[in-house]
Amino acid sequence: MALSGVCMNIVNARHMKDGRGTHDNPERFLNQDYEQLKQYCLIKRVRYIDDMFPPDRRSIGEGVLSPSDLARVVWLRPTKIVPNPYFEVDGVSRFDFGQGLIGDCWFLASIGALTFQIDILKQVVPLEQTFDGDYCGLFHFRFWRFGRWVDVIVDDKLPTINGRLIFVSSKDRAEFWPALMEKAYAKVCGSYSDMNAGTPAEGMVDFTGGVHLCFDLQNPPPNLWELMYRAGTSTSLIGCGTLQGETSANTVLPNGLVQGHAYTVTGLKQVMSRGELVNLVRLWNPWGRGEWNGDWSDRSPLWQTVSPEDRKMCQSVADDGEFWVTEADFCKFYSDLDICCLCPDFLDGASSCHWKTSYYEGRWVAGTTAGGCMNNLDTFWTNPQYRVRIDELLSECSPKKDDKNMLVSLMQKPDKRNRRLVQNLHIGFSIFEVTEEYKTHRGKFPAAFFSRNKPVAQTKSYMNAREVMEFLLLKPGEYLIVPSTFNVNETASFILTILSKAETHIHENSGGHNHEHKEDKEPMQIQNGGDDENKRILFRQYSDQYEEVDAEQLQRLLNENIVKDVKSGVFSIDACRSMVALMDTSNRPTGKLNGNEFLRLWKKIIDYKDIFFRTDVSQTGTLSLRELRNAIMASGKSISDDMLNLMALRYGASSGHMTLDSFISLILRFDCMSCIFRQLSDGTHMSLRESEWMYLSMYT
Repeated sequence: MALSGVCMNIVNARHMKDGRGTHDNPERFLNQDYEQLKQYCLIKRVRYIDDMFPPDRRSIGEGVLSPSDLARVVWLRPTKIVPNPYFEVDGVSRFDFGQGLIGDCWFLASIGALTFQIDILKQVVPLEQTFDGDYCGLFHFRFWRFGRWVDVIVDDKLPTINGRLIFVSSKDRAEFWPALMEKAYAKVCGSYSDMNAGTPAEGMVDFTGGVHLCFDLQNPPPNLWELMYRAGTSTSLIGCGTLQGETSANTVLPNGLVQGHAYTVTGLKQVMSRGELVNLVRLWNPWGRGEWNGDWSDRSPLWQTVSPEDRKMCQSVADDGEFWVTEADFCKFYSDLDICCLCPDFLDGASSCHWKTSYYEGRWVAGTTAGGCMNNLDTFWTNPQYRVRIDELLSECSPKKDDKNMLVSLMQKPDKRNRRLVQNLHIGFSIFEVTEEYKTHRGKFPAAFFSRNKPVAQTKSYMNAREVMEFLLLKPGEYLIVPSTFNVNETASFILTILSKAETHIHENSGGHNHEHKEDKEPMQIQNGGDDENKRILFRQYSDQYEEVDAEQLQRLLNENIVKDVKSGVFSIDACRSMVALMDTSNRPTGKLNGNEFLRLWKKIIDYKDIFFRTDVSQTGTLSLRELRNAIMASGKSISDDMLNLMALRYGASSGHMTLDSFISLILRFDCMSCIFRQLSDGTHMSLRESEWMYLSMYT
């Protein structure tokens, strides 16, 4: 049986804490174990066929091929395509391959950049794989996917028409690492068609798990050349894209460039021409052909104006997709520059000062923690909040004037397996300096803080991109980072990453339980109206001969005496069964409540009913999920955003509202489970035998 999502979250968190999901210990994608499957195939003497990414039209996906071409596709192993296939031939190079029928130039441009960093490439593409010895039709690759490394396996059946690969193919027909790598990434994305359209940044981040910086070439920084040059000499992957045309088509312009197309930056060179220094950028087209034909192109006469040494080093007359342009033409015809690196030391050239990384996963949930941007001040405060303290810089890291010292990245995680179905939200973040009056504040900062304080930094705009980032200058001190969607009530998960030259301390600011597990403060006491004896008399009117009530009797009692004047609904039988189980204090559960247990329950219900209606400011007879936060706080509970989101999903209706009986059930369960933990744990951890866990979970 598959694990529930809640359980899977706990398992994944434990795995990450234990080092699972790192590059050296990647997670098994779709729970497929490469070594186990390989041993099985070798023992059984069979060739592997991947039933999780089968060699049929489902794995190709929709819209790539016409129905007639799709019918002609034959999935062949390399051994059926060429007599002697090889995983790689004479090393790996950007010139090994060319793009096929899908629009994954962004992915192939990323591979082109990867071939310059052989150590990183070996981490993604295990080069020891061969078609000899223990070959069984099984290959694997490693990608970084939204916070964790995954090991992805594929069989080597590849889609062909008339015996030729229809997607990426090597110029040497016997070499297959590019085609197999593309297939593995297609599996991660959902299908080959799911790889249609993207940016080099996506692939480069997934090959490194590193830091991504994006520069707008239409408004480039004044030190662009220095940044590019330092990145080119460091462990970085560099890609770029041309300006989009009037349509999404990859139209080839008269100058040879392709509109809306991804390229790889493969080299940088300063040459002396006619007495002036010229900054040249070398670019590569993942089509493997098609080049720029302007100044400094392969056959440009300008090559005759440089030294013989520079001409020999740089000029190459071949239609291999690679060419040189000036820095000025690069900025004129290209829209953005993406640099992905393991560490952004190249930004200021201070290699003696290493950047520190802090990382956090969070979630926006409609109605509770999805407050939208600052256009919505009444809800903005409900967004996830992260409190950050930046220490003083070490002397060797002391910045020059206006040197930026912090990089903040916000990446949204997809909620769909298929990449083409993912709808990126418009996301961004704001950073506030924590003022003196809030230095000792614990828990979420209220709306009043944001109405009186302006951000000291924020994203320039909200973008519907996978990732947004800002490079900032922040002095040592305490700050609050608030990531948000542009619109209110949009649900999504995200990763917040902070890189800083200084030591940085970050924690979620939602006011969750601390590790001491102190007792929650009691809610405001409400007069229950009448003494206990009157309640016992009422109880006896509904109890059995042993002065006990079961769930059905309790349901009648509550509906006839608690909610008879409430329009919002009645206590359901499931809610009453839950209440009985939670309040049943017998050594051996009876499924009934005695008089004392009923009195305890009655008092709690009256208290929570009063809280419910005091926080129902909309006077609908239900709690909106925003009002739920206030109701839980009024009951004396301190919870994290994650727990609040979970409660809303578990107990709230699809309309986004919560009824009285659901709210009371929620608070009672919260009380009970907190009490159980305190009784059975050492204060921080709890161990249960299987029988104890089943006994506890199945009844309560």
